[in-house]
Amino acid sequence: MTPHDSPVDRPITPVNDWRPVVPPTLGGWTPTRSLCVVMPAHNPKHLATVLASLAAQTYPTELTEVVVVDDGSEPAVVLPDVRPERTRVVRVTEGWGRANALATGAAASDSEILMWLDDDMLVFRDHLEAHARWHHVVDHFVVLGDKRFVEPSEVGIHPLGAAPDGSAALTPEQVRAAVANGAIADLWDWETSDPHTWVEEIWAQTDDLATAGTGAFVSLVGATVSMTRALHDAAGGPMRHLRLGEDTVFGHQVAEAGAVLLPDHAARSWHLGLSHAMRHADQVKAHNQPLFAHLVPSLRPRRVQHGRSWAVPFVEVVVPSDAPHLQVQACVDSLLDQDMDDHVVVLVGEWSLLDEGRVRPLADEHFDLRWLQRMYRDEARVELREPTDPVVTGFSRSPLRLRLTGTELAPARATLRLLVTDLDRTQQGLRVLTGDDGEVVARLERTAAFARTQWYDVPTGPEGAGQRDEMVAASHGSSTRPATDAGFVPAERRLRPRFGVWREAAMDPDASWRRLQRQMARNAPVLTPEPGAEPGAEPGAEPGAEPGADEVSTTPARPAARPEPASPTTPVARESRMGRRLGRVVRRLRD
Repeated sequence: MTPHDSPVDRPITPVNDWRPVVPPTLGGWTPTRSLCVVMPAHNPKHLATVLASLAAQTYPTELTEVVVVDDGSEPAVVLPDVRPERTRVVRVTEGWGRANALATGAAASDSEILMWLDDDMLVFRDHLEAHARWHHVVDHFVVLGDKRFVEPSEVGIHPLGAAPDGSAALTPEQVRAAVANGAIADLWDWETSDPHTWVEEIWAQTDDLATAGTGAFVSLVGATVSMTRALHDAAGGPMRHLRLGEDTVFGHQVAEAGAVLLPDHAARSWHLGLSHAMRHADQVKAHNQPLFAHLVPSLRPRRVQHGRSWAVPFVEVVVPSDAPHLQVQACVDSLLDQDMDDHVVVLVGEWSLLDEGRVRPLADEHFDLRWLQRMYRDEARVELREPTDPVVTGFSRSPLRLRLTGTELAPARATLRLLVTDLDRTQQGLRVLTGDDGEVVARLERTAAFARTQWYDVPTGPEGAGQRDEMVAASHGSSTRPATDAGFVPAERRLRPRFGVWREAAMDPDASWRRLQRQMARNAPVLTPEPGAEPGAEPGAEPGAEPGADEVSTTPARPAARPEPASPTTPVARESRMGRRLGRVVRRLRD
């Protein structure tokens, strides 16, 4: 493997297993790509020290630039004398916050590699080189640097460079020299200094993320992270409006753009003091809870509530509208009648053909299409999209996309949830469902897997569909199953629950309220146990609490197991049916 391999020569990385890619050896290769260090700064305390460490890097000076983004500092940031040659300050003029500063810095540069580095990171001399070597080989890798948290005053590094007691402080010139000759590694003891505990636990449990699968993105921490500009732009860049949690959200963004994440332990650094999240852990978690729930659908434990809709749905279902309107309605309504809420239906049709011009309603050549438009245009869970709309033709905004080839078959109520759970268990990239005739009924596609194909020489249009499927099968795996096994049935036979019609005669208010009370007794809410009660003492009590930020799981919440129904021919089943019938009769009489 050389830094000049073409995309077609690059090895396919299974899910997040980066190990098939071998980077150049530090000091034994010739860099060619420009690199920009984007450093957000708001009243920075250690800027002189950090820039001094960047002034002694092994990465070529002519290929390196540093953009310090002054995010409203008072007084304004002034560059110290000891710094990389191509260092400049860009002042934020609109918005505020770290995410906005990162986006501002990226926009101010045209370098091929972007690196985020916090203004309290004292980096070793080959830090930039360790990051950049991967980006000379593969365009879709995200590299995470290694760090230890230390107390800077222990070695004479003080905020703003001056010791409060007037004692000697480590000067920027001394920092630059210590980085250049490697003495920086001995300022503190790497083995006994404080690691980024929860991140390193993930690395240790997943062989440095190689076996982390689709959940690798949760370990993206922006203190020292790099990527190509192409990947940065494909992921959309940081969301400027975020104030905290932008690292995790961007981790999800790059994962959905097909990225592979890995830590490089050769990219070492000292983090000068504790991080903001360490100092205010509980407040940070509380702030990020709704943020992650809405913007990071892969963090399934954040979406345990039923009956909710979210900014980014977990599943996007694409349905064609080129069939009789009642058939399409049966299919769409079956999708809306799922026992999971976290999805949206994209109904594809030539909606632009419909205008407000005079037309005889019963002789309308677009009767079916117009009927569907009237039926669903005000349904928040259904989007009416043209066949050429980027939502239809591009990569999905959701982690999973279910594409139906027609509407002759409709899914059972549990189909979507069980299909998603099946794909999550296998972490495969594609599940193809076929009918009895072997024709494709539906495809459940993992967005990250299909987005991965854009980083190789695979045609992006319909002509590349077969190649994309082959690459997804190689990188993530795929399988073909019968649609009937997943609950697909003829649309006209799919029973959809309907509300009862209230056409009762006027009733005495007291008698009506007594009926409500009797009915409420059969539909009472399930309550959690009283404080101090034994767990599970209340029937139907929900066990356990939601996992914390450090206990992230990408596995969808699963309902409690139900006993298998008895055969309708057994005595138990006959007795059960009789009991239900008798109960209905008694309730009618009682009401």
